[in-house]
Formats: sequence, C-alpha cells, structure tokens
Amino acid sequence: MKHTACFLVLLMLPAMVVNAQNWPQFRGSNTQGHSAETNLPLKWSATENIAWKTELPGEAWSSPIVWGNHVFVTTATDGGVTCRVLALNRKTGKIVWNTEVFKQTIRRKEGRNSYATPTPATDGRLVYVCFGDGSFAALDFKGRVVWTNRDYPFYGQHGLGTALLLHDGLLMMARDGSSDGEDKKIGWQIPWDKSYVVALDAKTGKQRWKASRGLSRISHGTPAIWKTPDGRAQVISEAGDVLQGFDLKTGARLWSSEVIGEGKVPSLVLGEGVLGDGLAFTAGGWGGKESIKAFRLGGAGELKETNLVWEQKKGMPKVPSMIYVKPHLFAITDGGVATCMNAATGELLWQQRVGGNFSASPVAAEGRIYFLGDNGETTVIKAGATFEVLAKNPLDETVQASPAISQGQIFIRTERHLFAIGKAKP
Repeated sequence: MKHTACFLVLLMLPAMVVNAQNWPQFRGSNTQGHSAETNLPLKWSATENIAWKTELPGEAWSSPIVWGNHVFVTTATDGGVTCRVLALNRKTGKIVWNTEVFKQTIRRKEGRNSYATPTPATDGRLVYVCFGDGSFAALDFKGRVVWTNRDYPFYGQHGLGTALLLHDGLLMMARDGSSDGEDKKIGWQIPWDKSYVVALDAKTGKQRWKASRGLSRISHGTPAIWKTPDGRAQVISEAGDVLQGFDLKTGARLWSSEVIGEGKVPSLVLGEGVLGDGLAFTAGGWGGKESIKAFRLGGAGELKETNLVWEQKKGMPKVPSMIYVKPHLFAITDGGVATCMNAATGELLWQQRVGGNFSASPVAAEGRIYFLGDNGETTVIKAGATFEVLAKNPLDETVQASPAISQGQIFIRTERHLFAIGKAKP
C-alpha cells in the first residue's frame, strides 16, 4: 500500500507543478495581469488569512515577482542612493539575502514615484533589475551580481516608472524621458526624438538593439509581446503620442500609430476585436482629451489613426493599467471608479464607484478582478457584465505596487512590508 500511495503522489506532482505558476515580471508571465491558478484567497485582513508578513528596508514602489521558492523585490536605501535587491523565502517570508548592487545618482522624480520603481524580472536563472538613474544589473539566485550595465542614464521630469520586459533571452525596457537641459519642457510637454526602446542580452547585459521612437513624449508604460498571425513576435510599446510595434529580433520599428498625450502611466493591454483580430488598449490624454482607445495591431509605416477601432471617453485611468478578461475590458480610475466595457466595441456596460484612490494595476484570476487601493484595501469583483463585489479586504497600509499571484497566494507590497496572503505553505 505504501508503494501504491507513493506512486499516486508522483502521478499528481506534474499537475500540481503546472497549476503552481510563477509570476516572473510585472503583471505576470504575459505582462497582462492574468493568473491561471485556482483556490486563491478571496477574503483577508491585516490579521486574517496572512501566511506571513515581512518588514522591508528602504523606499520603493517596484512590485514583487515570484519564481519557485523565491520572492524578489528591489529597494533604495540611504535616501535613494543605495540600490538593493532582496530575496525572500516564499514559504516563510524570511529574507534570504539582501544585496547592494550599486549606488545611483539621484535625479528628479514626482512625489508618488520612488528611486526603485521598475519591477524586476526573472527567467529562473538570474533576476534582472533596474533603478531610478537607469542602471541595470543581473544577480544569480544566491544574490551574487553577475553583470551590470550603466550605459543608459535616464532623466525624466516624473522619474523612471516603467518595468522590465523579459522575453526569449532579451531584457527590454522603454526609455521615455525628457531633457535635463535648460528647457525642461522638451520631451515632457514638447515632443522630442530622444526616446527609445532598448533590448539587452539577458546573459551578458550587452546591447542587442536600440530602437528610436521618432517624435514622442514622456511615458511610463511597460511593453508587451504580441504574436502576429504568422507567428512572428512584435514588441508593442506606447509612449506619449505614439503606439508602436518593433521587431523582436532586430528592433526595427514596423509601424507607428498616433495616440496624443504625455505623462502616460498605464501599461498597454492586449485583447481581441469583433473578428478575433489583435487589439491594443491604451489610456491617456490630458486637458479634456482623456480617453481609452483600441487600436488594431499590425500594419506597416506611419498609420496615424487609421487603425483606431474605437474610443471611450469615460472611465480613463491615469495611473493603474487596465485588464482584459474576454470579452470585457476593465479599468479603475485613480479616484476609485470602476468601469467595464465591451472590449470589441468600447460600449460602456457598467460604471460603479468602488471608493478610495488607486495606483496599483489590477490582476485577474478565477473569474475575479482584484483592485488594490492606495490604502491597502483590495476590492474583489466578479469579472462580468454586471457589477458584483465579492469581498473588501483591508491591510491598513499604504500601497502603490501591483500584486503578484503564485502558488495559491497573493503577494502585496505595502510601504513598509511584504504580505503573503493565503494559507501558509508546508
């Protein structure tokens, strides 16, 4: 009987491993905020359904990432000068190592930003990080620095807010800053041609390609990967005034659409249209030009708005990214108004006030949307065409980082702590 029981356990292990997903970068493996896991926590508080809570040093708004038994976060100490990477044991919350990678030059940032806002990424071999002055580093899982790259110094009137994108051995990042010269409006309020997307070799940290945007302005969104119908991968990236597609292998700019606005924070979301074609959903605009837009992906050259499918002027978030749960697109405004749209047409299906203020981007799992507020309260709603609140879960701590989901738990970084929400793992 013992042998039979052991055999049955071994048969179950592959299925358990498949369901226990990693969360390797900002908004998960696909950068879209989705988890395929089940049996996730629905209700919690600061003292209930908490597996562990660990105090973190420094100040940072980067989000946690998870790989296997490791949770990684970045932080900046000594007033933002010292850049550090921490690894925590996923089961216990114990800090396994805390490594200083370098000291950075302090540049300007907005009050809601930090000097360690870019969310790291990992491929299970190395963990890749970036800090406010634009410097990159890679560390192994024992906390040893493998390489650094400080060849892309960054300045922007808002600071550096975009996250890293890791795909197919390339470490990519959008660099949409502004001029640090005498006229600070250049690149911020006045379009310039100095913004770019850069791709580094993940193994070595050396540049593989650097792609110019052309004329654009400040943005903070993280790029995403889109597969064309013939299977080729494009890097889709939005900046102030433009939405663009780049060849993954070469960095060649394949197409560019016009989407006016500067200082954009939400990362673009990918979805499907009426005919099943690929769409990119964007949010941005100021001074009465605020809107959510859907663009058809693909094409070639300067497209202007020829691939614009629809525009919705209600419910635009200025900071949190949106989330697509087929066939709906969900958004939460900075002021706590949640919106559900038909993703194919932009039709407004419902709009309800959740309450509070929001900076974190929502995540989705098990037919639920998790909206994490600045006050640490997570509002869980049903991902459907009717508004239904399933739970409200307070942590009573300030939050701007986005949640991570892995192995049946939800990881939330607050101003001072990292929480693992859900049952403790044996």
